[in-house]
Amino acid sequence: MEILATIIIAAVICAGVVAGTMYLYRTRKNALTAELKKNAAHELEVAKEKKMLEVEKTLMTRRNELEKEMQQRGNQLQQAENKLKQREQSLNQQQNELGKRKNELEADHQRIANQTRMLEAKEQELNNMQEQERAKLEQIGGLSADEARERLVESLKDEARTNAQSYINDIMDEARMNANKEAKRIIIQTIQRVATEVAIENSVTIFHIDNDDIKGRVIGREGRNIRALEAAAGVEIVVDDTPEAIVISGFDPVRREIARLALHQLVADGRIHPARIEEVVAKVKKQVEEEIMETGKRTCIDLGVHGLHPELMRIVGKMKYRSSYGQNLLQHARETANLCAVMASELGLNAKKAKRAGLLHDIGKVPDEDPEMPHALYGGKLAEQYKEKPDICNAIASHHDECEMESLIAPIVQVCDAISGARPGARREIAEAYIKRLNDLESIAMSYPGVTKTYAIQAGRELRVIVGADKIDDKQIDILSADIAKRIQDEMTYPGQVKITVIRETRAVSYAK
Repeated sequence: MEILATIIIAAVICAGVVAGTMYLYRTRKNALTAELKKNAAHELEVAKEKKMLEVEKTLMTRRNELEKEMQQRGNQLQQAENKLKQREQSLNQQQNELGKRKNELEADHQRIANQTRMLEAKEQELNNMQEQERAKLEQIGGLSADEARERLVESLKDEARTNAQSYINDIMDEARMNANKEAKRIIIQTIQRVATEVAIENSVTIFHIDNDDIKGRVIGREGRNIRALEAAAGVEIVVDDTPEAIVISGFDPVRREIARLALHQLVADGRIHPARIEEVVAKVKKQVEEEIMETGKRTCIDLGVHGLHPELMRIVGKMKYRSSYGQNLLQHARETANLCAVMASELGLNAKKAKRAGLLHDIGKVPDEDPEMPHALYGGKLAEQYKEKPDICNAIASHHDECEMESLIAPIVQVCDAISGARPGARREIAEAYIKRLNDLESIAMSYPGVTKTYAIQAGRELRVIVGADKIDDKQIDILSADIAKRIQDEMTYPGQVKITVIRETRAVSYAK
């Protein structure tokens, strides 16, 4: 029982301890909770105040921005309003000016209408006066208006026939006077186009000898040696009193070169007789042909032109012995080829094709036969014969406008040919004479009324004449061009031909204020 009582007392004590502990725990918990709530409320209040401050600051910033924006918009509106006021004022001024102009136009229309009525009245009055005068004339002359008109027409016809016959007679007399001169001019132009140049430096080669005793050996007994040499080489040998020189004359420079080399070998060897002459000439011909071929190959290699037909190479090499107005033909072809390559490269075209066409453009000037066609067309025919491409053949054939150009290479070849041949110094001409010729061309053109400016270009091959549009009309420029051309033909001496271009232009200049 005591144990049970002890247990019960212990249980009661434990229960009291537990109850006290629970009471203390609850009291502590309530105190902590209250303190936590108080702290939380305080922190919440602090956070709220901070947030309010941030919101107020943001609101102030936004308010300032809005005020600035409103101020800017107000300024813009004020500016727009000012502009509108200015435009309104301008429109009002324009409207007032339009009103004034309208009134002026109405007044002008009224004045024109009044003048028109007056003119009609005067015209009617003039017609009446003419009718009265015609009636008086018919009464006085006893002829009607139709009869008088017929007689007047017949009289004018007779006068016109007389004037026309007189004009025809004057033209015929002038033609008879100029016939000889014109015939010579036509013949000279024909020779210039189809014949090799006959200048002394292009038709004669001088062979120098050590002493005049060799001349007798070259002539031979009764002239047999010189005749054999002339027959074998196809040239004329002139042995005269010129000291230490033998003249080789001939239009073919290749033949002259063969004769010169043959003479050199014969004189150096000492054996000069007909059989030896024929042997040496045949040997030299072979050497010259080899030299021509080698020159053609070397030229093609230097220019980078590959795949050329051997016959075309031979023709190119043959150019070494030809000249045009004192300019070596091979040098001219090389220069034209290089110019064509540069120009084609600048234009983004095929430079190799342009160089090839430039090299071959004058092959028609060194034919093996005598063609009855211009050298440009003949050169295009040769190129086509030896399997050159169509655009190159066309460039060769059209570089003197004797056929239509079909590719962009053709005008390049034409321009570069003119540049190489027309530049000062390219062809043999004294500088003073060249400058004088250009000045004479410009002076002749400036002597005509209405001409304002003249320019001699392309080394004197073209003359550009600028006339005043208010002094000469379009019909008169044809007559002016023909007159200048005829005067140049009559008064000047020049190589080739001169193109006269008359330019009439009208310019209108205005200023926007």
